[in-house]
Amino acid sequence: MITCSLERMTNLIDTFSKFGATGHGGITRFSLSKEAIQARDEFVKRMKAIGAQIETDDIANVYATLPGSDPNAKRIVMGSHVDSVMNGGNYDGILGVMSAMEVLTTIQKEQIPHIHPITAMIWTNEEGSLYPPCMMSSGIVCYDYLPENVRSKYKEENMMASKGDTMTFQQAIEQSGYKGDKKNRITPNTYQYMFETHIEQGPILEDHHKDIGVVDCVLGMFNYRLKFYGQTTHAGTFPMPKRKDSFLAASHALIELHKRIDSLGYKDLVYTTGEVSCHPNLHTCVPDYFDFCIDVRHEKKEVRDAVLKIVKRFEDEMWDGCICKVEKAWERETVYFDKQLIDYVEESAKELHTNYQRIHSGAGHDAQFAAYMLPTTMIFVQSKDGLSHCEQEYSSPEQCTQGASVMLHAVLKADQT
Repeated sequence: MITCSLERMTNLIDTFSKFGATGHGGITRFSLSKEAIQARDEFVKRMKAIGAQIETDDIANVYATLPGSDPNAKRIVMGSHVDSVMNGGNYDGILGVMSAMEVLTTIQKEQIPHIHPITAMIWTNEEGSLYPPCMMSSGIVCYDYLPENVRSKYKEENMMASKGDTMTFQQAIEQSGYKGDKKNRITPNTYQYMFETHIEQGPILEDHHKDIGVVDCVLGMFNYRLKFYGQTTHAGTFPMPKRKDSFLAASHALIELHKRIDSLGYKDLVYTTGEVSCHPNLHTCVPDYFDFCIDVRHEKKEVRDAVLKIVKRFEDEMWDGCICKVEKAWERETVYFDKQLIDYVEESAKELHTNYQRIHSGAGHDAQFAAYMLPTTMIFVQSKDGLSHCEQEYSSPEQCTQGASVMLHAVLKADQT
């Protein structure tokens, strides 16, 4: 069977790792930054070299297309993002772009016949590092198809927002040189299927000695905030028994929250607290306000509902003299990928004799929004030690090439339909 080129993939990894290199093995490449523009320029240069047609849309998404034998057929698109988090790795997002490039290059070099036009693309601002929220461009493009509770975060006026003192997302688009026409956006009228190859970002494949993950869904999740209200007093003058320390209350509540959730005994349930705030946040003051988030993810709604029931009960109790209020920040249902495309990926993995397994995605991706709009699926490549969003992030060139080869043959199977 024809496979993608290990030599070319290795060269792609080496080349793109230079754009935004931190000097410590990783990258910082914020969306539409100078470093991200360098990555885009490299994408365009290489895709033009194989005869692909380049287009951009009004949100600076970039498309490189090889025509098919049927000029009226809808496109099959593969893609991901080139932007990163601060001090991120050389594989998150960009592997999906490099894999799409390698699939197109293999089709062109091997003169593989295909009916549909086949497109490699770059989604803009997946990470949301400077311009929240994450997955902004796919959210805007897929806006009309998103559930109402998700849609509210992705109105186009959000492009005028920014984090800190940075320019707005809209200003960054205007200055990027990659602003195109709105008519070039992905729509169901012009696109048939979407594939996204990505690193797993977790340890499941490695733990099971698998190189490739056939992704069937993105887990449903919720994010709530538990807010504790006490009383600020002077840290040195107010007696300990009379204090209403919201930080102390929150710490006791968090430990109890873990105990109660763990007692449910649900397999594959994951949750964490990754963001907190404290007021007045001064060493001379007893905190009168403290809040933390609780991010919970599982495929089944009944499991998430059982956890949420526990979370909401914290409002009914006093914590070290402090009251607790529970507020929803974010929620989504499990997004299931297209069964036929999943089968194409699995069949391709088998035919290529790769070590693979079916797997869920615990992380969000542009593909999950695309899945609301057109048939979509994902392919995972093993992440060493399960590490991602850090400079130690690593997937071997061989595994990356395997992922691209699986996508190549899954795309060719889809092309025949």
